[in-house]
Amino acid sequence: MQVRPPSKYHLKDLHKEIDLFDRKIEHCQHHAKFDCEEERASALQKLNTARQKVVKAAAAMISLGIDFDPEQLPRSMKAESQGPAHAATA
Repeated sequence: MQVRPPSKYHLKDLHKEIDLFDRKIEHCQHHAKFDCEEERASALQKLNTARQKVVKAAAAMISLGIDFDPEQLPRSMKAESQGPAHAATA
C-alpha cells in the first residue's frame, strides 16, 4: 500500500471521496432495492463506517494546518460547518 504524504491535493481527494460516500448513502436510503429493511440498515451502516474513516483522516489533515478551499468541501461538511442557524434559514 502506497503512503501519501499529507498535502492539500490529498485533502482535496479525501473531500471528493466523502462526497462520493454521501451520494452512495443517499442512493442506498432512497433508491436502492433491498429484500428487507435489515439489509438496508446493514448496507447503510457499512457505508457510514467507511465514510467516518475518511472524515477522520480529513479532519486530522485539517488539524495539521493543511490549507483547503472551503468551496470544495463536500455538501454534507458545508452544512455541518455552517451550523444549524444558517441551515435553517437556507
